[in-house]
Amino acid sequence: MKNNKLITIPNILSSYRILIFPYVLYLAMTGQEKLFAIFLCINLISDVLDGFIARRFDLQTAIGARLDSLGDIGTYILALTGIYVFKFNEFALNPYPILIFVFLYILFHLVAFLKFGKHPSLHTYLFKSTGWLQGIFFFVLFSSGFHMWFYVFAIGWGIVACVEELIIIMVLSKPKSNVKGLYWVLKNRG
Repeated sequence: MKNNKLITIPNILSSYRILIFPYVLYLAMTGQEKLFAIFLCINLISDVLDGFIARRFDLQTAIGARLDSLGDIGTYILALTGIYVFKFNEFALNPYPILIFVFLYILFHLVAFLKFGKHPSLHTYLFKSTGWLQGIFFFVLFSSGFHMWFYVFAIGWGIVACVEELIIIMVLSKPKSNVKGLYWVLKNRG
Protein backbone atom coordinates (compact mmCIF):
# COMPACT_ATOMS: atom_id res chain seq x y z
CA MET A 1 0.00 0.00 0.00
CA LYS A 2 1.97 2.89 -1.32
CA ASN A 3 -0.81 5.46 -1.22
CA ASN A 4 -1.07 7.41 2.06
CA LYS A 5 -3.96 9.72 1.16
CA LEU A 6 -6.65 9.87 3.79
CA ILE A 7 -9.44 11.37 1.70
CA THR A 8 -10.11 9.21 -1.33
CA ILE A 9 -13.33 8.11 -2.98
CA PRO A 10 -12.93 4.52 -1.69
CA ASN A 11 -12.37 5.82 1.85
CA ILE A 12 -15.43 8.06 1.55
CA LEU A 13 -17.55 5.11 0.38
CA SER A 14 -16.32 2.92 3.24
CA SER A 15 -16.89 5.76 5.72
CA TYR A 16 -20.42 6.14 4.39
CA ARG A 17 -21.14 2.49 5.26
CA ILE A 18 -19.86 3.03 8.79
CA LEU A 19 -21.70 6.32 9.34
CA ILE A 20 -25.03 5.12 7.91
CA PHE A 21 -24.99 1.98 10.08
CA PRO A 22 -27.05 3.41 13.01
CA TYR A 23 -29.73 4.76 10.68
CA VAL A 24 -30.11 1.47 8.78
CA LEU A 25 -30.22 -0.41 12.10
CA TYR A 26 -32.94 2.01 13.23
CA LEU A 27 -34.91 1.22 10.05
CA ALA A 28 -34.75 -2.48 10.86
CA MET A 29 -35.74 -2.00 14.48
CA THR A 30 -38.73 0.14 13.51
CA GLY A 31 -39.95 -2.36 10.91
CA GLN A 32 -39.32 -0.24 7.83
CA GLU A 33 -38.43 -3.13 5.54
CA LYS A 34 -38.47 -1.33 2.18
CA LEU A 35 -36.19 1.51 3.29
CA PHE A 36 -33.99 -0.97 5.14
CA ALA A 37 -33.62 -3.09 1.99
CA ILE A 38 -32.80 -0.03 -0.13
CA PHE A 39 -30.06 1.14 2.23
CA LEU A 40 -28.69 -2.37 2.66
CA CYS A 41 -28.40 -2.66 -1.13
CA ILE A 42 -26.69 0.76 -1.28
CA ASN A 43 -24.20 -0.51 1.31
CA LEU A 44 -23.56 -3.64 -0.73
CA ILE A 45 -23.05 -1.65 -3.94
CA SER A 46 -20.76 0.85 -2.22
CA ASP A 47 -18.69 -2.07 -0.90
CA VAL A 48 -18.13 -3.36 -4.43
CA LEU A 49 -17.38 0.14 -5.73
CA ASP A 50 -14.87 1.11 -3.05
CA GLY A 51 -12.72 -1.96 -3.69
CA PHE A 52 -12.94 -1.63 -7.47
CA ILE A 53 -12.07 2.08 -7.44
CA ALA A 54 -9.22 1.57 -4.96
CA ARG A 55 -7.62 -1.14 -7.11
CA ARG A 56 -8.35 0.42 -10.50
CA PHE A 57 -7.01 3.87 -9.65
CA ASP A 58 -4.26 2.78 -7.25
CA LEU A 59 -6.01 4.34 -4.25
CA GLN A 60 -5.45 1.47 -1.82
CA THR A 61 -4.46 2.68 1.64
CA ALA A 62 -3.94 1.04 5.02
CA ILE A 63 -6.70 3.19 6.52
CA GLY A 64 -8.93 2.29 3.57
CA ALA A 65 -8.45 -1.42 4.21
CA ARG A 66 -9.45 -0.89 7.86
CA LEU A 67 -12.44 1.29 6.95
CA ASP A 68 -13.57 -1.29 4.40
CA SER A 69 -13.32 -4.08 6.98
CA LEU A 70 -15.31 -2.06 9.54
CA GLY A 71 -17.92 -1.30 6.87
CA ASP A 72 -18.08 -5.01 6.00
CA ILE A 73 -18.65 -5.98 9.63
CA GLY A 74 -21.40 -3.37 9.92
CA THR A 75 -23.04 -4.55 6.72
CA TYR A 76 -23.02 -8.16 7.96
CA ILE A 77 -24.58 -7.06 11.24
CA LEU A 78 -27.26 -5.18 9.31
CA ALA A 79 -27.94 -8.13 7.00
CA LEU A 80 -28.27 -10.52 9.94
CA THR A 81 -30.52 -8.06 11.76
CA GLY A 82 -32.69 -7.77 8.64
CA ILE A 83 -32.93 -11.55 8.40
CA TYR A 84 -33.96 -11.78 12.05
CA VAL A 85 -36.47 -8.92 11.91
CA PHE A 86 -38.00 -9.42 8.46
CA LYS A 87 -37.23 -12.94 7.19
CA PHE A 88 -36.95 -15.11 10.30
CA ASN A 89 -39.58 -17.66 9.20
CA GLU A 90 -37.82 -18.43 5.92
CA PHE A 91 -34.45 -18.99 7.61
CA ALA A 92 -35.95 -20.97 10.50
CA LEU A 93 -36.60 -23.82 8.05
CA ASN A 94 -32.84 -24.42 7.70
CA PRO A 95 -30.86 -22.23 10.11
CA TYR A 96 -27.67 -24.32 10.18
CA PRO A 97 -25.81 -22.85 7.20
CA ILE A 98 -26.14 -19.28 8.44
CA LEU A 99 -25.38 -20.27 12.05
CA ILE A 100 -22.21 -22.05 10.93
CA PHE A 101 -21.20 -19.05 8.80
CA VAL A 102 -21.78 -16.58 11.66
CA PHE A 103 -19.86 -18.82 14.09
CA LEU A 104 -16.87 -19.08 11.72
CA TYR A 105 -16.97 -15.34 10.92
CA ILE A 106 -16.90 -14.45 14.63
CA LEU A 107 -14.25 -17.12 15.29
CA PHE A 108 -12.01 -15.63 12.58
CA HIS A 109 -12.23 -12.17 14.14
CA LEU A 110 -11.64 -13.55 17.63
CA VAL A 111 -8.61 -15.65 16.60
CA ALA A 112 -7.14 -12.74 14.64
CA PHE A 113 -7.57 -10.40 17.59
CA LEU A 114 -6.12 -12.88 20.06
CA LYS A 115 -3.14 -13.61 17.82
CA PHE A 116 -2.34 -10.10 16.59
CA GLY A 117 -4.18 -7.76 18.96
CA LYS A 118 -6.01 -6.29 15.98
CA HIS A 119 -8.03 -7.33 12.99
CA PRO A 120 -6.06 -7.88 9.79
CA SER A 121 -7.91 -6.84 6.63
CA LEU A 122 -7.15 -9.95 4.58
CA HIS A 123 -9.46 -9.14 1.65
CA THR A 124 -9.02 -12.57 0.06
CA TYR A 125 -10.44 -13.23 -3.38
CA LEU A 126 -12.65 -15.94 -1.93
CA PHE A 127 -14.11 -13.60 0.68
CA LYS A 128 -14.57 -10.79 -1.86
CA SER A 129 -16.54 -13.17 -4.06
CA THR A 130 -18.51 -14.20 -0.96
CA GLY A 131 -19.47 -10.58 -0.43
CA TRP A 132 -20.66 -10.26 -4.01
CA LEU A 133 -22.55 -13.56 -3.94
CA GLN A 134 -24.18 -12.88 -0.58
CA GLY A 135 -24.93 -9.32 -1.68
CA ILE A 136 -26.84 -10.67 -4.67
CA PHE A 137 -28.56 -13.15 -2.35
CA PHE A 138 -29.72 -10.34 -0.02
CA PHE A 139 -30.89 -8.25 -2.97
CA VAL A 140 -32.94 -11.20 -4.27
CA LEU A 141 -34.17 -12.01 -0.75
CA PHE A 142 -35.60 -8.53 -0.21
CA SER A 143 -36.81 -8.00 -3.78
CA SER A 144 -38.29 -11.34 -4.85
CA GLY A 145 -38.14 -13.66 -1.86
CA PHE A 146 -36.25 -16.55 -0.33
CA HIS A 147 -34.77 -19.31 -2.52
CA MET A 148 -33.39 -22.25 -0.53
CA TRP A 149 -30.87 -23.39 -3.17
CA PHE A 150 -29.40 -19.87 -3.45
CA TYR A 151 -29.28 -19.55 0.34
CA VAL A 152 -27.36 -22.81 0.76
CA PHE A 153 -24.99 -21.94 -2.12
CA ALA A 154 -24.26 -18.35 -1.00
CA ILE A 155 -23.81 -19.21 2.66
CA GLY A 156 -21.87 -22.41 1.85
CA TRP A 157 -19.47 -20.33 -0.27
CA GLY A 158 -19.07 -17.99 2.70
CA ILE A 159 -18.30 -20.91 5.01
CA VAL A 160 -15.47 -22.01 2.71
CA ALA A 161 -14.15 -18.41 2.65
CA CYS A 162 -14.22 -18.23 6.46
CA VAL A 163 -12.32 -21.50 6.76
CA GLU A 164 -9.69 -20.20 4.33
CA GLU A 165 -9.29 -16.98 6.34
CA LEU A 166 -8.98 -18.95 9.59
CA ILE A 167 -6.22 -21.07 8.07
CA ILE A 168 -4.47 -17.94 6.79
CA ILE A 169 -4.56 -16.37 10.25
CA MET A 170 -3.01 -19.51 11.70
CA VAL A 171 -0.26 -19.50 9.03
CA LEU A 172 0.64 -15.79 9.18
CA SER A 173 3.34 -14.76 11.63
CA LYS A 174 2.31 -11.08 11.53
CA PRO A 175 -0.85 -9.27 10.40
CA LYS A 176 -1.11 -8.49 6.70
CA SER A 177 -3.69 -6.82 4.49
CA ASN A 178 -4.83 -7.82 1.01
CA VAL A 179 -3.26 -11.29 0.97
CA LYS A 180 -5.35 -12.56 -1.99
CA GLY A 181 -5.73 -16.10 -0.59
CA LEU A 182 -4.15 -19.11 1.06
CA TYR A 183 -2.28 -20.10 -2.10
CA TRP A 184 -0.46 -16.74 -2.21
CA VAL A 185 0.27 -16.78 1.53
CA LEU A 186 1.84 -20.23 1.28
CA LYS A 187 3.68 -19.32 -1.91
CA ASN A 188 5.23 -16.19 -0.34
CA ARG A 189 6.06 -18.09 2.82
CA GLY A 190 8.19 -20.74 1.12
